[in-house]
Amino acid sequence: MAWTVCAGDGRRLSVEERGDPRGRPVFLLHGTPGSRLGPAPRPSVLYRMGVRLITFDRPGYGDSDRRPGRTVRAAAEDVSLIADALGIDRFGVVGRSGGAPHALACAALLPDRTARAGALVGLAPPDAADLDWFDGMTEANVHAYVNAAAGRQRLTAALGRRSLTIRADPAASVAEMRSELPESDRWIVADAGIQAMLERNFAEGLRSSADGWVDDVMAFSTSWGFDLSGITAPVYLWHGEEDIFAPVAHTRWLGRNIPGARVEVERDAAHFGALRVMTRVIGWASQHKGQEQRRAWHWG
Repeated sequence: MAWTVCAGDGRRLSVEERGDPRGRPVFLLHGTPGSRLGPAPRPSVLYRMGVRLITFDRPGYGDSDRRPGRTVRAAAEDVSLIADALGIDRFGVVGRSGGAPHALACAALLPDRTARAGALVGLAPPDAADLDWFDGMTEANVHAYVNAAAGRQRLTAALGRRSLTIRADPAASVAEMRSELPESDRWIVADAGIQAMLERNFAEGLRSSADGWVDDVMAFSTSWGFDLSGITAPVYLWHGEEDIFAPVAHTRWLGRNIPGARVEVERDAAHFGALRVMTRVIGWASQHKGQEQRRAWHWG
């Protein structure tokens, strides 16, 4: 079921629900670039799990209006807004890849509402002490962050060109990406269903522009706006040891700096290995006593 939720500043957020409408609520935050149509368990699986899964396009992606200059912490405001609109009090949150820092923002900034937080193949903050931030990262991602450091205009030009290529032929773009992946990821992305999902996800996220992609990269490259050491909710961190998009050292750093975080690093797995564990982590994040106590408001 799809919804449009309107923020107080007039922005529209495109939201989708799957699974059991009376189930335990979990927000799933998509990767970079991505959309609400990104990787997720099938609705029938979610229903059997008793999970009400909520996804949404971050500002600038898909049908969600851009929020210029947004930071990572801004995601917590949007999640809180959507939860209010859907009548949800407490919830779990899971973020994959570019969604992982935003999931941690919810844990840090919404302590009374975020019951559990999962972060899969995520990044550490740009100012992470004692971390070689770029070590082991694929050249294309390094270039994106170098462009971000040079300024938004340069990053916009570079990602604008890449987004045009993806929009023109999503299938060819996924095939090209697959050829550059570690072997464990190539086997996962070879699945026809996953290929189709990735094509649909990228095409929807970049349908209008590269704005969401640009704003994500800029947000990851600047101060996140919250303190990881203040997180009190249970946090589950997962990473594949062979990841070339977000190197595993980032999750190991997060594990050392988030109190009580559970860290799982899987050998012979890489970035897309997160798709194999996503259902399990969503199930873990759903194990809370959140109740739908708030009255819905601000429908668009």
